[in-house]
Order: sequence, then structure tokens, then C-alpha cells
Amino acid sequence: MSDTKLTKTRIRAGVWEGVLTGMLSEPVLDVLHLEQPIAGITLTPIADRPGDWLVRVPIPANLLSEGVQTFLIRDRSTGEKLDHFTIITGVAMEDDLRAEVDLLRAELDMLKRAFRRHCLETSL
Repeated sequence: MSDTKLTKTRIRAGVWEGVLTGMLSEPVLDVLHLEQPIAGITLTPIADRPGDWLVRVPIPANLLSEGVQTFLIRDRSTGEKLDHFTIITGVAMEDDLRAEVDLLRAELDMLKRAFRRHCLETSL
């Protein structure tokens, strides 16, 4: 388990923002929606805070539609899930388990890919 932590600070004007701590070298992150990468992620070192980075993820308008949309943020080098965020449109948010189910599906898909890759690598 690493000491890396990603903490959401806000979503504003269609951009998810957070602070990544514990990364002395410049991190490389992937943001996935339905297993497809999202482009335009920016990482900016925070002055006077070595190892801390401002993370900005633009949320493409074409990905927003009725229902629950979940975005996974992970470290590309380790594959570790750092955080996720969910956007719900067109439905009430109270007691909505659909966001959790959607996240579980996305994580299960990620685990299936990693397991298949592991099986291929160990069978050689």
C-alpha cells in the first residue's frame, strides 16, 4: 500500500479538481469512463508543498447522459485506484445505490482485465 492519496477539492465549470499527495516525481494518471480513457488531465506541482500536485480532470459533456456516470482515477504505473467520482443526471440522488453498483462494475471490469493479463503472463 502506498502513501499516495488523492483528495477531491471540488467540481467547477465541468472540471473535477483534487490534490494528489505523496508523489515526489511527476505522476501519470489515467481517468476512465466505461473503460475508455479521458483526455486532458493536467497535473501541476503545488508551490512550497513538495510531493503535492493539483489534479484537474475535464468532464466531457458528451459523456453526460441520463443516469449514473462513474469516472475512475488511477495511477498508470501501478494500476492502483486513487479515487473515483460519480455524476448523476436526471434522477434524484437520495438513497441511489446505482452509483455504487456502477462503481463496482467498473472495478470488476478492471480486475478481470488484470487477472486475464496475469494468467497470460504466467502461462508463458
